[in-house]
Amino acid sequence: MATAILREAEPTQAEVEARQQLAACYRVFDMLGWSEMIYNHITLKVPGEEGAFLINPFGLHFSEVTASSLVKIDIDGNKLDDSPYPVNLAGFTQHALFHRKLPDAHCIMHTHTTAGMAVSSVEGGLRPTNFYACNFAGQIAYHDFEGVTVRSEEGERLIAHLGEKRVMLLKNHGILVMGRTLPEAFLKHWSLQRACEIQVATASMGTPIEVPPDVVAVHQRDLGKVAIPGGVGQADFAAMVRLVDRQDRSWRD
Repeated sequence: MATAILREAEPTQAEVEARQQLAACYRVFDMLGWSEMIYNHITLKVPGEEGAFLINPFGLHFSEVTASSLVKIDIDGNKLDDSPYPVNLAGFTQHALFHRKLPDAHCIMHTHTTAGMAVSSVEGGLRPTNFYACNFAGQIAYHDFEGVTVRSEEGERLIAHLGEKRVMLLKNHGILVMGRTLPEAFLKHWSLQRACEIQVATASMGTPIEVPPDVVAVHQRDLGKVAIPGGVGQADFAAMVRLVDRQDRSWRD
């Protein structure tokens, strides 16, 4: 477990809560098998602090991330706390761009899951061949692979390809989702991951059955009728945090 970081000024209550929510999310991702060694990123804006966001310390596994070890940086990559940990340039370059350009991108998640990378690596990407995939029909952006994301000039192409969408499959690379809240982004990622897993499984069985566009439209229209009150993803994420807590509560430190 990482040693707590001493700061020059005490964080606000809003920052403390953001840190705990994000640390819990890293542990949930690890529990679900979405860790990738010490790589990949989930970032979260610090409420009330323009241009400040939290990112995982480069060098820690998702299972080691705690509230205090998260690194607070600005959109230019400057540390805003005295964390001893570096920040992965590939994570900063991509996430800072979206936090800078998209006011509604409060939380951004990027992973290299097996299913996500597999579906992003085939012609046509995600197809409307299962329940979860139909959730995303017409809502996924695509961006061609240009190598590891460390060059700032790729940013404008990422933004252009994203457009008004908030879910992207980075071709040959993986999943990118963003949300107005962390639980909203979490539910998007979980649903997209499930869609990709099922597509990969279906491809090994024969020719998939694509759902007609008119049925997809009805499906997307009616999804709101089964939503749990309290905000998109809130109940789902809370349930996963309770599962994490049964195993290890050290993320709160």
